Amino acid sequence: MTRVLNNCAAPAKLNLFLHVVGRRADGYHLLQSVFQLIDRGDVLHFSLRDDEAICRSTELAGVPAESDLVIRAARLLQTAIIARGANTPAGVDIAVEKKLPMGGGLGGGSSDAATTLLALNHLWQAGFSREELMQIGVKLGADVPFFIFGRNAFVEGIGEAMQAVYTPSRWFVVIEPGVSVPTQQIFAETGLTRDTKVVKIADFLGAATSFGKNDLQVVAEKLFPPIADAVKWLQQFGEARMTGSGACVFCGFTDERQADAALDQVPAQWKAWKARALDHHPLAQLLQS
Repeated sequence: MTRVLNNCAAPAKLNLFLHVVGRRADGYHLLQSVFQLIDRGDVLHFSLRDDEAICRSTELAGVPAESDLVIRAARLLQTAIIARGANTPAGVDIAVEKKLPMGGGLGGGSSDAATTLLALNHLWQAGFSREELMQIGVKLGADVPFFIFGRNAFVEGIGEAMQAVYTPSRWFVVIEPGVSVPTQQIFAETGLTRDTKVVKIADFLGAATSFGKNDLQVVAEKLFPPIADAVKWLQQFGEARMTGSGACVFCGFTDERQADAALDQVPAQWKAWKARALDHHPLAQLLQS
């Protein structure tokens, strides 16, 4: 029995577009988006314990262990295993190397939770299917199932409806404007567009590398001017936009050398980095074993 899984990737995602197309009676917003996996993200390490405790062995500023999605994901999976009539699985120590900014719109916390479910499903030999893990993951957040789904996807509803979609091989330059954006604050703004016309997956597939817009961007730029500054600067290299509810902004490039050239010019006031588009989640093979 494997007792240790180190260097488990928790990749970030970019919203290639993000439209708000309505709002349900319960207040949840209806969205359409394409989620793109990239090869930058957090890294998690898992080591089984001799007791049943679930512990985070690293400190994360501003994130108490009890409220961390990583710990909550592990406990949900442990509970689901017990509910099946199995013995309580061994506990686990989880170390998190946090590389993605919080409040950046990159899905970092959700990806960490998904990687935890994928890794512990393997370590604990739980045998849950992808669909079952997605059902567990949605209890933690709307984006978690996407990372378990493990493919770039056309996403609809409140994030629960996904279709795998092909995206071209590209490089992205991502700028962190230095602000953390609370998602709830963006969605609560009265000026948010909530009636963008519904599109079909064929509209995205038939478009060039740039399609649609991010309906949350106008609101986020107004509330957090550094986002607008970063978008304006990055636009000199092509279509630049914010991902998710912010704050990170990105621009895509078909050639790595062009991405490198743009990255070299980013003003020192911003942290910036380059990432490559992924076709699938790096831990996808754990569900095939």
